Amino acid sequence: VGQTGQSVQKHCHRSDQWLVIDRKVYNITQWAKRHPGGIRVISHFAGEDATEAFVAFHLDPNFVRKFLKPLLIGELAPTEPSQDHGKNAALVQDFQALRDRVEKEGLLRARPLFFSLYLGHILLLEALALGLLWVWGTSWSLTLLCSLMLATSQAQAGWLQHDYGHLSVCKKSVWNHKLHKFVIGHLKGASANWWNHRHFQHHAKPNIFRKDPDINSLHVFVLGDKQPVEYGIKKLKYMPYHHQHQYFFLIGPPLIVPVFFNIQIFRTMFSQRDWVDLAWAMSFYLRFFCCYYPFFGFFGSVALISFVRFLESHWFVWVTQMSHLPMEMDHERQQDWLTMQLSATCNIEQSTFNDWFSGHLNFQIEHHLFPTMPRHNYHLVAPLVRALCEKHGVPYQVKTLQKGMTDVVRSLKKSGDLWLDAYLHK
Repeated sequence: VGQTGQSVQKHCHRSDQWLVIDRKVYNITQWAKRHPGGIRVISHFAGEDATEAFVAFHLDPNFVRKFLKPLLIGELAPTEPSQDHGKNAALVQDFQALRDRVEKEGLLRARPLFFSLYLGHILLLEALALGLLWVWGTSWSLTLLCSLMLATSQAQAGWLQHDYGHLSVCKKSVWNHKLHKFVIGHLKGASANWWNHRHFQHHAKPNIFRKDPDINSLHVFVLGDKQPVEYGIKKLKYMPYHHQHQYFFLIGPPLIVPVFFNIQIFRTMFSQRDWVDLAWAMSFYLRFFCCYYPFFGFFGSVALISFVRFLESHWFVWVTQMSHLPMEMDHERQQDWLTMQLSATCNIEQSTFNDWFSGHLNFQIEHHLFPTMPRHNYHLVAPLVRALCEKHGVPYQVKTLQKGMTDVVRSLKKSGDLWLDAYLHK
């Protein structure tokens, strides 16, 4: 018997989860716990049509479908549309045609040489930083220069591990998997599994409260237009939110990487007993202290890595938040893939510096629409995406680097003012 969209929507609870892919209905209740991408990212689509997300995330959807066969429980009724009610069928169809074109033109295929050279420039930065100390010895100026070079290598390694986590740079995925662990573990001291499970949720439901961990501010900030009003009406005042655009500079960029992320990473590795990732992360700290202990001693080396993390953290926060924080934030609305991604992302103007500085995440729109696309192809697909958005009246925002950064502060101030107004008058 064919299922209706309404019947599928009822199965959206932790203990009862169905979803639809290509009109086929699957019961993922038990299997979600074994999902390689994590239980949360697939559970976010419970009760929905997940076709667009399924295609977007999997490099080889036909291979993955083999694992779905035992979970098949039926199909949508012939009278049911091929997408959830409320989605723009014409837009969904046109975006699928665009994706087919992207695949046909080979824009989802990575160039290993590009990523090899990128990895090479990261390793060169680290080697130069250490070489300066061996040749010239320690001084305040050389230590500061060394710190800047290490922070640059850390930031660039962050963008590279982001690539390895999303796509297959090598022909054999097992080598891509190992390279990802090497870059994020040995070069950065973090966890590949922690990053994957967290970041895929962000891509699945960007700027959706309770589903995107990147906007889980732990009551430190109120974000968007709706959350501040909700907090204000409930008289919630964990922080003086009308000053959040000011204290953001004290606890946002300086602390997100060296404090919040580091605590979360190690807590996750120990709680999940992820000993492989822990070994990779510890290899980073072992290498770091072996290299810099002769120059700075133990406490000096701790101070050095803390300062490097401090610098990297500012870089990371501004690059990632300028394309998301000023954008729309809401509760679940079950939009089509393109509309959902465009409402939560914007681009930063292309330039050689912007491409390098952001790891090509200045093409945030294209990256979110095609998360498995290698970064060197974003500029090729961008005009096609823009034309599709113009056809359907979907806003496609491009900002300067300066405006992107200043909009982060403006959005925090706007949200804080909304909270204060609701707190005092509603």
